[in-house]
This record gives sequence, structure tokens and C-alpha cells, in this order.
Amino acid sequence: MGTRGLIFSSALLLLLLAQPVLVFSATPPFACDPASPSTPNYGFCQTTLPIDKRVNDLISRLTLDEKIQQLDDETPAIPRLGVPKYNWWSEALHGVSSWGHGVHFDPLTIPGATSFPQVILTAASFNPDLWYRIGQTIAVEARALYNAGHADGLTFWSPNVNIFRDPRWGRGQETPGEDPITASKYAVSFVRGLQGDSPTGERSGQLMASACCKHFTAYDLDRWNGSVRYTFDAQVTAQDMEDTFQPPFRSCVEQGRATCIMCSYNRVNGVPTCADYNLLTKQAKNLWGLDG
Repeated sequence: MGTRGLIFSSALLLLLLAQPVLVFSATPPFACDPASPSTPNYGFCQTTLPIDKRVNDLISRLTLDEKIQQLDDETPAIPRLGVPKYNWWSEALHGVSSWGHGVHFDPLTIPGATSFPQVILTAASFNPDLWYRIGQTIAVEARALYNAGHADGLTFWSPNVNIFRDPRWGRGQETPGEDPITASKYAVSFVRGLQGDSPTGERSGQLMASACCKHFTAYDLDRWNGSVRYTFDAQVTAQDMEDTFQPPFRSCVEQGRATCIMCSYNRVNGVPTCADYNLLTKQAKNLWGLDG
């Protein structure tokens, strides 16, 4: 989100905040509070309507300023409509993390969540069932944190499925490694577990959490030899793009049906990925069918 790709958030907010969940000790900041006298008058609060009609109704009620405010990684509440704030920035690469804005632990009540081994290690098991169950566990803990009032969102910038070609890249430990096939299979299993689908891809009808596959694409540099990720221009052949860098992201979308992908910080062949119409719209949305 933000400079990583401006995606209007109302649709996913409805998907996440209007779902029935188990309530523990605190009431999560759901939209459409039944105690509000205005709720029955809002089309976006009617759970019997198709999601696209609810989204369109909500968007029609927003001012231009309110729409603009929803384009960042921390979106403020819209009190007049009863829409709560939402934080897009949470991490869960190998367990729910407080790194980011969305999750906040409390040393007295919930001091932390399960921390699994780094992805480079779990990927070495070559066990899709293990990858799925890790994603599933993370989703359950994320929902529990949200229900207990320790999370402001259910969107997680995970998994990282960049190809790890150079061991000098410090974030390579977040990834499944250098093999596009392994990274692709990992992406599908983890995303299905995190979002609440079955291991074979049957939809549950309810989104447990939102997976965001990153960093799209040809990205494996933070700071090296005078280059930084914000200005680095990755020169990639068409064959290397299709054979190496794109398969994990394609699997994320087509098979895992991830609700989000994050564009990378760098340029690819001279074009910033976050402004690349061919990459984001023609390929991810139109060709692969990204619906998020």
C-alpha cells in the first residue's frame, strides 16, 4: 500500500470486517455496529447483498478526501459511516509479528504469538502440508489477536516468494529459496492456509486473513555496492522473468488465490514496478485473475 501500490481498501475491509468470528474478551472494531441507528439504512451493511453491491454502496457514500485517506497503509476511521480504522501493515512470514502497525502485543495479556522457523528452513522440508498448517496456525492466532483487541487489521504482508539467488541478500531467509518450483508450491500452500481455504483449494466461504505475496517482482536487493532498492533497476530478460521470477507470483494468484500482491521497490527494465501497467494490470489482474 502507499508507495507500494495504491489499492482502494473498501472491498477487502468489507470482506474482513463483516465476517462472523468468535468473540473473546473484547469487541473488535467491526463496521456496521448493530447498536447504531444508521446501520439498517446502509446498503454496505446488508450481508444478504452481493459483495460488489455492498462495495459500490460504500464507495458512493465516501467523499473524495475520505477516498484518498483510504489509500495508505494506515487508513483512518470514518465515524459518520461507522467504518473503523484499518491497518494494512502487519507481518506474518513465520508467525504473527508486531513489526508494523497492525498488531500490538501486551506483556501482561498476550506477549507474543507462535514463532516458526524462518521460511528458508521450513521450505527445506519440501513438505506442502507443513507449509499449509503453518499458514493455518498463523491465521487462527491472527484472528484471536484481532478478537482480543490486539490487532487493527487482518492483512498480512506475507509470504515473501522472491527468488533467493544471492546469499548476500539479508532478507533471503524470509523466502523459500532459489528454486522457482519450490517457491511456487510454497506460495500456494501457505496462502491457502492463511486465508482459510482447504489444502486442495476449496474455498471456505470466509476469509480468515488476507495474504499478500511480495515483492512483485525481480527483487532481491536492499542495499549493496552503492545501490538501494528504491532506485535499483533490475535488468531481466523475458525468458528469465517467465522462468524464474514470475512463477511464484503466478501460483500465488492463480492457485492460492491470494487477495493481494505487493509491488516491489525497484524498477524492472527501466519501469518502476508500482507504476507498471503491463505487470500489474495486464498480467496480474487480467491474465492471472487477481481479484484484490
